Amino acid sequence: MRKRFVAATLLTAGLGLSSAQAALPVGRSAPAFTLPASVAGHAFTFSLKDALRKGPVVVYFYPAAFTPGCTIEAHDFADAMDRFHALGATVIGVSMDDLATVTRFSISACRSRFAVAADTTGAIASRYDARKTSDQHAQRVSYVIAPDGRILSAHQDRAPDSHIETALATLEKWKAHSGH
Repeated sequence: MRKRFVAATLLTAGLGLSSAQAALPVGRSAPAFTLPASVAGHAFTFSLKDALRKGPVVVYFYPAAFTPGCTIEAHDFADAMDRFHALGATVIGVSMDDLATVTRFSISACRSRFAVAADTTGAIASRYDARKTSDQHAQRVSYVIAPDGRILSAHQDRAPDSHIETALATLEKWKAHSGH
């Protein structure tokens, strides 16, 4: 176990990946989760474990559907989905909104291009150190998780636009160094 952690840490250090301001460190195993989710208005159960079998996963937490910053971020992720798919990545947005709200958000703001999940209790946001302590919202934090479950990058920034480019840069570096 220790050897794998050291190897993952060295790999990510060698890739120049960062953990800018986010609480979960690069190289750590990402907490597994299963949540109700929606894509293109269709509800389903999202499992991180199942998604990682297909390739890397970008998990991004956002404060609340239909707010200006969160809508901008969702539009930007939707616009970049071809780039994420070319890198073999799955994208999942997570908020503390209910399933009905994320279902509507999946169509309008996400433009039916990627899934969003309902973490109504905030338990998953808490496990990812992405929950605001003062209210019932998540912080704007994004993680890129390798197929082996290790965190490749963690990015926290209130500005929504930096999350997409940070995730894409991480995935490009990972792909170049992993041979995928």
